Amino acid sequence: MEEKIIDGKLVASEIKAKITAEINNIKLNNYRTPKLCVIQVGDNAASSTYIKNKKIACEKVGILFNLLKYPVTITEQELIEHIITLNNDPNVDGILVQLPLPDQIDTNKIIDAIDVLKDVDGFSAHVLGNLMINKTKVVPATPKGIMSLFNYYNIDLVGQHVVIVGRSNIVGKPLANLTINAHATVTVCHSKTNNLSYYTKQADILVMAVGKPKMLTKEMIKENVIIIDVGTNRDENNKLCGDVDFDDVYSKVKMISPVPGGVGPMTIASLLENIMHLYELHNK
Repeated sequence: MEEKIIDGKLVASEIKAKITAEINNIKLNNYRTPKLCVIQVGDNAASSTYIKNKKIACEKVGILFNLLKYPVTITEQELIEHIITLNNDPNVDGILVQLPLPDQIDTNKIIDAIDVLKDVDGFSAHVLGNLMINKTKVVPATPKGIMSLFNYYNIDLVGQHVVIVGRSNIVGKPLANLTINAHATVTVCHSKTNNLSYYTKQADILVMAVGKPKMLTKEMIKENVIIIDVGTNRDENNKLCGDVDFDDVYSKVKMISPVPGGVGPMTIASLLENIMHLYELHNK
């Protein structure tokens, strides 16, 4: 079974080991330690869990982590002013605003207020625009992690038909640009796509990022497809699962990333890579 598995935990652990060694070297030379600041507005339980995971990951490799919590009543302008303060702090390398934000706040305005050289999530219009022309300094963590998996497993994208199901600004759209830049032929499908199976059956490489448990079955794919499952869902037994019916498709695929243990660990590892990359840019 193992030879078909795209093991995100394995690849992420190697990335984190490399970063740990880099930070140990930074400390040995008495240089400034890389630092991430995370902004949380309100007490959304899911947000708190995501932040906790980021904190643990940062602390394990030696990156400084600072959580700034604000009440749900904060105004848009007040939040922007806090971000500007962090933009001007030379000891801060990355700024991350945990989403979602309260209704009174324009999320795009807040993300675009982050200095482009501190936008560790890579969600700003500036970063996404530069991604279009293959000139970005930071790549959003999940698409970056997927590209790292392709690289690690020597999955050549040149001339391959990549079908991405999902068009979010966080995964689908940036990944489409990255795979186009890697010379793949790319189709993006979404909730308004008619006859989804028509497209998924054509895929050499299929990326599922829709958030619907086990929606992809073996009838929807061709033999020897490579599948990347970005979905994080709960099945009828409350067990973590992806957008792909893993057991159903397994005999038909060439390779597949599981849930859990596939894309999830790579997202965190790629976030850490982004912090290190921004740190290097600040210390040039």
